[in-house]
Amino acid sequence: MREVDLIRRRINVVASVTEVNGRLVWGSPKTHARRTVPVPRFLAAELAQLVKDRAPDALLFESPHGSVLRVRNFRRAFFDPAVDRVGQDGFHPHELRHTAASLAITSGADGKVVQMMLGHKTATMTLDLYGHMFPDRLDDLADRMDSAACAPDVPHEGNEKS
Repeated sequence: MREVDLIRRRINVVASVTEVNGRLVWGSPKTHARRTVPVPRFLAAELAQLVKDRAPDALLFESPHGSVLRVRNFRRAFFDPAVDRVGQDGFHPHELRHTAASLAITSGADGKVVQMMLGHKTATMTLDLYGHMFPDRLDDLADRMDSAACAPDVPHEGNEKS
């Protein structure tokens, strides 16, 4: 599949489809810009089975008949039963986007990387939405500044290198 690169573990988001009055409307992604989403190793093997022997222009997730997977059908047949099994009543598919952002942040991704993954126009937008999740790293920063200032080859006041 053209937009799934399992060697680099990336999925390129290049289009979106929305159902409007029963019709499928294709367009650009939410921010009108393509984006690349990283694929963790634990999902790559499962995706490899999913895309095996598929046409380059096939959809990554499709209905049992090979067409667009409609949200209402997907929720009723797969998503809602899975949510019920794990006891997360009221969880909606869009919340998976927030889950991905949360996992990225808690895994150490910086705001710019999360911005790129989510397709936000600016890192400011990402930080406004998810800034509360970034850990307090002030002590770590102070320790790294101490290390940098005390390094023998780093010029500081009274010890400038010529």
